[in-house]
Amino acid sequence: MSIVPPPPLVGRAAELRALIDAVTRPPAVVLVEGEAGIGKTRLVRAALDRLPSGDRAVLLGYCHQIREPFPYGPVFEALRDIRGRLPAAHRLNPVTGALRAHLPELAGALPPSPQPLDDPRAERHRVFRAIRALLAAVGPAVLVVEDLHWADDGTLDLLRFLTGQPPQGLAVVATCRRDGVAGPPLGLAYRHQPDTANVVVRLAPLDASGVASLAGALLERSDLSPGFVTRLHERTAGIPFVVEELVRSLPASLPGADDPDALDRAVDRAGVPLLLREAMAERMAGLSPEAARAVRAAAVLRLPAGEQLITVVGGDPAAPSHAGSGAAGLGSAGSGSIGLGSAGLGSAGLAEALRAGVLHEHPGGRYGFRHALAQQAVYAAIPGPERRSAHVRAMAALATTEAPPLVQLAFHARQAGDTDCWVRHGTAAAQQAAALGDTALAVEVVEGMLDDPDLPARDRGPLVLMLSRFAATGLSHQRVVRLLRQVLRGDFLSRDVRGEVRLNLGVVLSNQAGDAAAGRPEIMAALAELNERPTLAARGWASMAMPEWGAESLAEHAEWMARAEALVATADNPELSAAVLANRASFEMTTGSPGAFDVAARLPAEDPRAGVRREVARAYCNLHDSATTVGLYAAAERFAREGRRLALETGAQYPAFLLDASAIRREWLTGRWDGLRDRAASLGESATETPLIAVDLWLVLGLLALATGEWEEAVRQFHRAGLDAPEARNAPVVTAAAGGLVDLHLARGAVDEAAAEAERAVARLRRKGVWVWGASLVPSAVVAFARAGRMGTAAELVDEYAAGIAGRVAPAAHAALDAARGALAAAGPGLADAAAFFARAREAYAALPQPYAAARSAEGEARSRLALGDGAAAVVYREAAESYGRLGATHDAARCRRVLRDIGVDVPLPRGGRRGAGALSQREREVARLVALGRTNREIADVLFLSTRTVETHVATVLRKLGVRSRTQIAPPA
Repeated sequence: MSIVPPPPLVGRAAELRALIDAVTRPPAVVLVEGEAGIGKTRLVRAALDRLPSGDRAVLLGYCHQIREPFPYGPVFEALRDIRGRLPAAHRLNPVTGALRAHLPELAGALPPSPQPLDDPRAERHRVFRAIRALLAAVGPAVLVVEDLHWADDGTLDLLRFLTGQPPQGLAVVATCRRDGVAGPPLGLAYRHQPDTANVVVRLAPLDASGVASLAGALLERSDLSPGFVTRLHERTAGIPFVVEELVRSLPASLPGADDPDALDRAVDRAGVPLLLREAMAERMAGLSPEAARAVRAAAVLRLPAGEQLITVVGGDPAAPSHAGSGAAGLGSAGSGSIGLGSAGLGSAGLAEALRAGVLHEHPGGRYGFRHALAQQAVYAAIPGPERRSAHVRAMAALATTEAPPLVQLAFHARQAGDTDCWVRHGTAAAQQAAALGDTALAVEVVEGMLDDPDLPARDRGPLVLMLSRFAATGLSHQRVVRLLRQVLRGDFLSRDVRGEVRLNLGVVLSNQAGDAAAGRPEIMAALAELNERPTLAARGWASMAMPEWGAESLAEHAEWMARAEALVATADNPELSAAVLANRASFEMTTGSPGAFDVAARLPAEDPRAGVRREVARAYCNLHDSATTVGLYAAAERFAREGRRLALETGAQYPAFLLDASAIRREWLTGRWDGLRDRAASLGESATETPLIAVDLWLVLGLLALATGEWEEAVRQFHRAGLDAPEARNAPVVTAAAGGLVDLHLARGAVDEAAAEAERAVARLRRKGVWVWGASLVPSAVVAFARAGRMGTAAELVDEYAAGIAGRVAPAAHAALDAARGALAAAGPGLADAAAFFARAREAYAALPQPYAAARSAEGEARSRLALGDGAAAVVYREAAESYGRLGATHDAARCRRVLRDIGVDVPLPRGGRRGAGALSQREREVARLVALGRTNREIADVLFLSTRTVETHVATVLRKLGVRSRTQIAPPA
């Protein structure tokens, strides 16, 4: 058992404010409503702790489910501790003496007891008046009555009296749960008073983010994966008490965030917390036998179900029998019957369970538990033989439905002990899911079966092979990789099956995991085991042929592609042929081959077979990525549309995610930066299992940070994009990240570091031989080499790059060649040539479009013209500054404006729409963003090309306009 700190109050800010506001403005009546465990008491305690300091009495009383005869007990319990607040007895209203017998602890502080009255109703009314007078004497006061749903009628009458005529300083706070009971908690006789604040605070379950905050605080961890949080939210339904109890039952040493599946397994192994088991047992004990049977049937079914199915599974002999040929040979539905007793009692029992709040109604006329742990608590308490009989009845009933739910049938067969039926239904369920495009479910079903130690050995081989095939097109991979590696360590697979499983493992590692260093050796090992299965070997060679991965040269990749095509030519396997053709099309496009579109046109996009279209979906997604890299954006968008359509049709999750990620890079390149940072970060958050294939996202986040002068963030993202292990990551993205890092070093004046990074990146590009990938690197590398005094190296690079892209269909590379030539000429005496090259590059980039690259070329042109004394330089500088500003490249825009100021040209900052008097200006927003990032004034001055004193003035203005006193209180502007 783990030891966790006291639970915090999470996700209740609005409710807390409402409660505090009401309590501090008496007279007030506040009802805090919500189901058991929702956090009503915790909210009230938090409000009491946060009340403004002052002389306010807090009186606590409790209603109890099992109570001894004690009229008005909760209120008298609350009054027992007020002795120290009472004025002298002679100053109290004499009627309070009527409480001496009820509050012996206060007898000495109260006036004398009045004469008893003969009429009990009059006596009760006098007691009510006395309590009201006593509360008025100790006011201002907060009377808290917990668990009002258990209050006796007398207490409800008293509370209605107090809230109907409350003392001026009294706030009454009552917690209650409705549990399906109609009518107000204080009874139908309660009436709101116009001069009394009446507030109802209804607490709903926490959403996933609230569960994440609560669990993170309890575990003192901030690295909980979205998968773990989702699983925790599903099992607890967001009820804070259940979250807390489940977290407390987790082991003290939890796995790290790098293994989210292990966190999920820890949640599953935690079972049902003891307090929750006891609470459910207590609630079950209060039900009639008929209602208890309905609840147990719902627990066996696990999922919300209709009334008839619950009745049948509960064992109602009056219900229609669902046994027969569909019962899977397990006997009649009545065998081992739990029995309901008489006709119609099943429905009555279900209705009682609903009224008691043990079961809840779900959409579509289905009934089930509020959260999974409640279901598990009830299920665990059912004796084994009764559970098995109920599962048999569930199988019999479900098997006769029009579309039998195969996953549910497999579950019930497993719990009933019918192994053959379990394997048959489970296999069929996985195949059905895959055929419908739900690859994730197919993988989940097979994983669950393979995880079961009771799965017969004879069934493991076929299921492992099925899993490896499904996984190759899915997205989730960590559990799959572990299972496949575990299986490959055994010896029960034949050589050819082992080869196929290993091949699929290598593909998953290389693609979904993005770990080519681990995946490619598995593929090569698989090829040695597939010498008698040439068609499968063709898939392996085609995978190795993709030049984006590995350190091999383009010539080696081309040889492997030719080998794959030769093998597949002899096979009659349309799906495999489509897979190899898909890789060939991607190969041609990514290398800028003039024949790429002809190959892409041969892809069988309209083939009726889902497996073939799934390969075409993968091809289109890869083609989108390749076309984006070489600068064919219109074609990339067409490939994206078709790829997304086919991916959705065929359930190809992995290509669909790649498409979303590479579309972010295309948006950056084509200048659609508005909201791009948030979109990239949001998509990246969903890639917790696949961080290495999200490299496009990290690249874009790095480039955006570079354009705004966020140096540390840019470096971090460039390394995530592949510079942490450049030989094992996606080569085009790594090349672009290296170009960004070279630019960053140059911006910071670190010329030697820029040249060293450029040299490493160019060496990788030269070794690979795909020069069209150098569009984001070569111009920056030329600048770095030239500034380092290595003009010969810079000139050689330009010539080598020109030769490498000659004849290639790669508009971005050809525009970059002009930019590189401009940078080389600008470093020497050829300033006029430099201006002309930059102008050509600017025009070419604008046509693509690549507005950021066009602005950089415009800046290069303006710099060359300025050095020549050309008066047009100011105009071009202004255009560059405006282009940068429209994109949001604040650092670049500030650099151009600084030059314009230096040459005496006034360039006002762009203004947004109408702003209020306290709104931040554009410059102040830039300063505020950098302050929020923790930058010093000196660092901000460097980024925005301002003086430190100017920055100090802007910071002071930002603080004043935002109404804060400290830099640490400044948040990034929206």
